[in-house]
Amino acid sequence: MAGSRARTTGVPTDETVDDLVAAVLTASRVLVGISARSLAGVEESVTLTQFRTLVVLDSHGPSRLNQLAERLEVTASTALRMVDRLIAAGLVDRRENAQDRREVVIDLTAAGRSLVRRVTRARRTEIERVVRAMPVTRRRELVRALEAFATAADEPAVVAEAAGRLGW
Repeated sequence: MAGSRARTTGVPTDETVDDLVAAVLTASRVLVGISARSLAGVEESVTLTQFRTLVVLDSHGPSRLNQLAERLEVTASTALRMVDRLIAAGLVDRRENAQDRREVVIDLTAAGRSLVRRVTRARRTEIERVVRAMPVTRRRELVRALEAFATAADEPAVVAEAAGRLGW
């Protein structure tokens, strides 16, 4: 069996990679469902993509438009349209950069920060419910696997106390 060979030799086979991809896709459906439900109460004021923008601003702080676009992996014009909608919703503001008056800085408003906290609490509660339903003996294994996955994706690690802040 290919999966057994991979476990004994440490060399991943196509079968084990396929199994892993299928498992991650299934887990991502769970997480996307949790994300969607956490936004259900605010979906009229913010979309999932807009919420991602709020989370990036919350985690990185005030940003120039090009920085924000880069972090979101979108064009500057797409980021600008997103920012304009979030300004209209009262969730972000745009101000002159104190160090360079030719630039503007985008930041969360108090309402934007509050929204990120509220949605993150809802997500955390639901994720905690799922984790508590897992066998205790498998939890450490999941932590190691998810850390390796995040490292492979070049996603910075989140320290436990900051996990409550990062709602994405």
